[in-house]
Parts: sequence; C-alpha cells; structure tokens
Amino acid sequence: MAPFPFCKASSGPVRVSRLKLLLCCFLLCLIIYYLHGRKAALSVRSAHPIFHPMGMDRVRKVTDMAVVKEAEPLTPAETPWGAPLVWGDNHNSARRRAKFVQRGLRVGLLALVVGTYAQFIRRFLSSAETHFLPGQVVTYYILTDNPRTLDPPVELGPEREMKVVPIAELPGWERLAHRRMTLLADAIRDPIDSEVDYIFCADVDQEFVAPVREEILGDLVATLHPELFGMPRNAFPYEVDEGSSAYVEEDEGDYYYTSEFYGGLVSEMYKLARACSLLILQDQANSITISGLEESYLNRYLIDHRPTCVLSPEYSWWDSDLAAHVPVQRLVSLGRQCESYDNKQREKHKC
Repeated sequence: MAPFPFCKASSGPVRVSRLKLLLCCFLLCLIIYYLHGRKAALSVRSAHPIFHPMGMDRVRKVTDMAVVKEAEPLTPAETPWGAPLVWGDNHNSARRRAKFVQRGLRVGLLALVVGTYAQFIRRFLSSAETHFLPGQVVTYYILTDNPRTLDPPVELGPEREMKVVPIAELPGWERLAHRRMTLLADAIRDPIDSEVDYIFCADVDQEFVAPVREEILGDLVATLHPELFGMPRNAFPYEVDEGSSAYVEEDEGDYYYTSEFYGGLVSEMYKLARACSLLILQDQANSITISGLEESYLNRYLIDHRPTCVLSPEYSWWDSDLAAHVPVQRLVSLGRQCESYDNKQREKHKC
C-alpha cells in the first residue's frame, strides 16, 4: 500500500518523496512563523499618555497574538535643528555643566509676585536656594505690587541676593498675562541688563524639587510643555485666529513650549520680551483677545527664533493624566497641580 492513500501506485516513489518534502517544508514554515511572531509582536507606546485613553496607541502588529512588549519612551538628545534637548542626568548634560561651571557666571531668576501669588514666594525661594544653580552667583528679581509680602526678608546663602522691583497693582490674571512681557522688558533694561549674564523667568507658584544646574544655560532657552510633549503637531494649541499677531499656520511649529520657565542671555531675553509685548499691544489695538494669552505669543516668537537650548519636561512638570513620563521631576508647578486637587487635598497641600 502506498504511504498516502490519495497517491496512485503508478506515481511511484518520486511522487511520494515530493509530497513528503512539501509536507516537511510546510511544517517547518509554521514553526518558524510561530516562533518569529512571538518575538516580533510589539506594541510601541507613545511617550505621551493621551494616546491611550483615546484609543490611539501606535501599534506595529506582526501577528494577531496577544503576547506584546512595550518599548521605552523616547528621550531624544537634540531637536530637528540641532539644538540640545536637555535631560538633566545624561552624558550630554554633564558635558554642558563642565563647560559652564568654571566661568564664574552671574544668573538672574525673575518671578512676578502679585495679589494672592504672594503665598508662594517663600516656598519658591527656599527651593531655589537648594536646587537652582548651586555654587553659582544668583540674583533673585522679585517684581511685586506689594513689597511687604517679603517681610521679614528670606535668608539667602552666600553669593545670593534678592532685589525687589516694585510694579503697579495688577488685579486679575488676564491683565497680568498681558502685561508680563512688558514688565520683563522694562526690568531687563533697568536694572538687570548691567547686573547678570543670563536671566530666567519663572512662575512663582512653582517649586524646585531636584537639581537644576548649568545644563540649562544657553543663548535662548525654552521648556517643553509637559502635557504636549510627544503629541502630534495638530494637537498643539497654537493660535488659529488669522487676525492675531500670534497666529501660527498649519505647516509651522516643531514643539509647544510652556511659559512657566524660559530664559537665556540677557540680550536675547530682552529681544524676546520686547517683541512679544509689541505683538500683544498690536492685538489689543485691534481688540483681539486670544485664549492662550502670553504663552501663545511666546510660542509664536520661538517659531520665528528657534531656541538654542530646549529643556525637557523635567524642568516644568505637574502631576496630570496628560503629563509625559520624565526620569526626574526638577521644577513642579504647584498652581497647575492644585487645579487637579479637591478641596481637602488643596487644604492639605496649602494651595
């Protein structure tokens, strides 16, 4: 009897051998396909968690098997135009610190303290004393409508000083947001310009929680928005009103930057503050009010004048379902954080 009942005896040994060979090849292919499929099936997760609740995971499917492996979130080392994208603990940052640390630099840290924001100033300064550019000469510039909020004075370490710059009362956040760039430009012109090499502007309702060292220094420094890092370009809240001076066209923009922390050389920061204040005044003259306020004008400027140094969301972070994962949190927004708390949590965290 032939080895396979469907084979005719007249086919002889040649037909049987061919069938055996085909069967073996088929079984071998199944084994290879199965083993390769288990190893290759990957689910590549976006660095930004908003994709997941919306069902927008970027998945590369090799088979329909359930075995998956998540890739590590990407932490790029530079921008598309070659500027460093700073992550504080990597080798590139260590090299940047080594380049700046021996120069004897003078750095300013500026914060607006108006109205109820006075409650944050001592926490802000205390954390900066611990974590902001330790070992460097630092001057704190406090622009305030009520200098009494700094009585008694905050005790500062060696080579640290604080200068209070009185400003007119600015009730209401919206009015403050429209005026901040003008106030920054005025303060840089006098007295900051002659006193420091670099100036950084920070929202006062933040806390330094890990070291922020010389890796942040650069000619023009911007910080990535933590909730928009890793998001597609069409998700960025650029200004869409074509009549606004902050308008961004669909083919413009690489990243979306936060207004919570940015800085650079004094000369570059004056150009930024002056240009943004003029854009704001232009819109006010045309009775145009935009939703993004100051941050929209900042992003418009940084599209036209790309930063020479971009800080990762480590340098502006708050706990949010949308916030990107970062290796280390360095500067945390208490104000944005408090917005997510209920009343009991706000009381506990002294919001």
